[in-house]
Amino acid sequence: MNMKRSAFFAASILILGFTTFVSADERPGHFKGKSANTLKQAVINFSEHNAKLEEILAKESLTPEELHIVHEWTYTLENALNKINEEFLELAEILEKVHIASETADMETVKNQGLRYLGIARQVIK
Repeated sequence: MNMKRSAFFAASILILGFTTFVSADERPGHFKGKSANTLKQAVINFSEHNAKLEEILAKESLTPEELHIVHEWTYTLENALNKINEEFLELAEILEKVHIASETADMETVKNQGLRYLGIARQVIK
């Protein structure tokens, strides 16, 4: 990997790292990004914007305008990741209920919570 690309990736990691410590509310005048009110919308936004990011990062170098575009996209990606993380915390709790119920031969809970689990999980992975 050449020096320019290494420096870019290092800077990108630092910038993205800082975004986890400072919320969008604490950065006035910044973009909001596309909202992700549902897991389905979060997955769509995440997939679409990752594809866009992958395409632009494939270039040898980026213009200031392209860096600005990437900056805008990170807000949508952050919104999507926040929603996905929120939903996956709940998903883990549901799976734990299935796990415990399967150990205690609670067929009703296994079926009910298992179907609930799959309903959420299949929104991400089929």
